[in-house]
Amino acid sequence: MTYQDHIATTRQLIQGKNGAWDGIDAESVARMRLQNRFQTGLDIARYTAAIMRRDMAAYDADPANYTQSLGCWHGFIGQQKMIAIKKHFGSTERKYLYLSGWMIAALRSEFGPLPDQSMHEKTSVPALIEELYTFLRQADARELGMLFREIDAARAAGNQIEEQRLLHAVENYQTHVVPIIADIDAGFGNAEATYLLARKMIEAGACALQIENQVSDEKQCGHQDGKVTVPHEDFLAKVRACRYAFLELGVEDGIIVTRTDSLGAGLTKQIAISHTPGDLGDQYNAFLDCEEITPENGVSGDVIINRDGKLMRPKRLPSNLYQFRPGTGEDRCVLDCITSLQHGADLLWIETEKPHIEQIAGMVDRIRAVVPNAKLVYNNSPSFNWTLNFRQQVFDAWAAEGRDLSAYDRARLMSVDYDGTDLADEADERIRTFQADSAKRAGIFHHLITLPTYHTAALSTDNLAKEYFGEAGMLGYVKGVQRQEIRQGIACVKHQNMSGSDIGDDHKEYFAGEAALKAGGAHNTMNQFAA
Repeated sequence: MTYQDHIATTRQLIQGKNGAWDGIDAESVARMRLQNRFQTGLDIARYTAAIMRRDMAAYDADPANYTQSLGCWHGFIGQQKMIAIKKHFGSTERKYLYLSGWMIAALRSEFGPLPDQSMHEKTSVPALIEELYTFLRQADARELGMLFREIDAARAAGNQIEEQRLLHAVENYQTHVVPIIADIDAGFGNAEATYLLARKMIEAGACALQIENQVSDEKQCGHQDGKVTVPHEDFLAKVRACRYAFLELGVEDGIIVTRTDSLGAGLTKQIAISHTPGDLGDQYNAFLDCEEITPENGVSGDVIINRDGKLMRPKRLPSNLYQFRPGTGEDRCVLDCITSLQHGADLLWIETEKPHIEQIAGMVDRIRAVVPNAKLVYNNSPSFNWTLNFRQQVFDAWAAEGRDLSAYDRARLMSVDYDGTDLADEADERIRTFQADSAKRAGIFHHLITLPTYHTAALSTDNLAKEYFGEAGMLGYVKGVQRQEIRQGIACVKHQNMSGSDIGDDHKEYFAGEAALKAGGAHNTMNQFAA
């Protein structure tokens, strides 16, 4: 309903109560309804799933329509990100949030900081989704509340043109609520555990779940060693569990992102079940590193598979894990991706060891030969040394062209000594255009940075601590923080307003009229920031 429709229907409702509700103002109710547009997390999940589906179709039509997100570890961080996006770009279109399991483990676990190994409480994942959307909904309430106050001021001044402009802004208001791609790790257990957690995440508002093909109890960060994958059928059971959760809750267009860690995973815990030659289990086992077994070299406890009529012994490590043949990572990634898309996945995630467009594109080309509209979510990871990687890529490209590289030492290209050189400038330009270039060439629909706000929080706190506890003293805060907030128009410089004080004052006035004791009077120090 429109703003005026809400007012009219509420007024009719009040009038039907024979005077008992005459203390309720219909327009105030309409305002509160618009400030609380989403009643449940499922409302959010359905709304944001539709956004992602439209964005995926737009990308299929033109890869310039790629999407982006930043990982956020607290509701306030996500809120400030979306407020900043609206301020700088005027729209939240194609801008999402990413919920990182790494950051939950490191920052939100009751155990304290943990490595990214699925040791944190699984309940902390839906809790953070709910927290993020609580803060985004509060951003809506705050911004709409300011518009409502401006409407009242325009009416008081008799400025009907300004009032109509503001009413139009209310009717066409764009919410801060955007899709969250949420990390469910490897499912935190078996398929039933995956389903139970997926359901809680969707109920909290998640429209997109990202699940990886590692063993749950051996899960590692995608950019660390020791990763262990599972056979496809085990993984697909968890993919189906996520889909069942979406369908049970009525989010029929929910998105499943399947992540393969096979590029950097050389181990498996299980040998896949195979019923016929060439089936999925047989294809998985074909990558195992095996040696032919004979009566002479067989030992107690050997596990034996039949490969092309020969009895083969997969190489088993002291950890009781089996290893894959070296150099098979890309082939396993391609098989993982095709298999996932053929069994219900919507988007792919290939965890790579470096941000190299042609490496990614080489795999995507093979995937698209089977599934033409395959699309990736890609981790623009802080685990990559972007400066060194791209300077070395430029160095290698120039070497292939036969250019003179005598002024550069490939191993030292991270050095500040090379800043401002032609090679460094070209590398920076490649970094700048990486997302657009890889969206076009390598099928990347969504670019995210998993841990950016973890690093920005550390960097800004380091800078403040150095100044405030040093000779700058209070000037370290005023010059480096507050003055910049004021001059750059950062919303939370008025931190009382940001925390909901003005919303509370509005409600007090709705509830108690002239008797309301409000905080936002003449003596509120936030008035110092009015200019």
